Amino acid sequence: MRILVVNVNTTESMTEAIGRQAAAVASPGTEIVPLTPLFGADSVEGNYESYLAAIAVMETVRNYPEPFDAVIQAGYGEHGREGLQEILDVPVVDITEAAASTAQFLGHKYSVVTTLDRAVPLIEDRLKLAGLDARCASVRASGMSVLGLEEDPDAAVNAIVAEAAIAVAQDKAEVICLGCGGMAGLTERVIERTGVPVVDGVAAAVTIAESLVRMGLTTSKIRTYAPPRPKTFKNWPLSSVPVLAGQA
Repeated sequence: MRILVVNVNTTESMTEAIGRQAAAVASPGTEIVPLTPLFGADSVEGNYESYLAAIAVMETVRNYPEPFDAVIQAGYGEHGREGLQEILDVPVVDITEAAASTAQFLGHKYSVVTTLDRAVPLIEDRLKLAGLDARCASVRASGMSVLGLEEDPDAAVNAIVAEAAIAVAQDKAEVICLGCGGMAGLTERVIERTGVPVVDGVAAAVTIAESLVRMGLTTSKIRTYAPPRPKTFKNWPLSSVPVLAGQA
């Protein structure tokens, strides 16, 4: 089984970290292929960057030259999952939805701890659109930028733990979801200091993707995610640069 794990930003070191986290939970025989978008921002923290990332992620996957069995979209918020489901015949799993759906098996309410406050509405909207908001106690911002997570992991853990503690004490959350692909690898340290289950979206997405492939399931093509109708596109695609897989 081969699973593409696509970072939504263009920071190669973050792609590598996401790939390592995915590979750590993958079953024997599952090949994890981490990919960095062909174009876009070095971090995704707002609507403009998010919509650009959606295009970049779709083009990166569309240009991948080898067969694959599933795709994981490794970014919290809106990054084109629905578009991927239209153009692909394999399962597509978004880490936002993977983390939240997994959290609901572990406790009555969950909270998401993300990066900057400006990302909170984007995640809230995504959860509502996915029908996962009813059991969401809160979405809280750690105050760390996406790139700051990598630059200072200790500060990142401290900031995440501080917000997680408030979510548990005040919002009555029983499970914490790490609300950024760049938080991959911090799970155990947050669990140790919060005492509650902590769900990393990348790890959750890998297990869900593997299960879907093993069950022979993929996205319905009857209506919502039917393939795009044949159209004439002006000045598209923007790039035909070959896709290079990162190192897990």
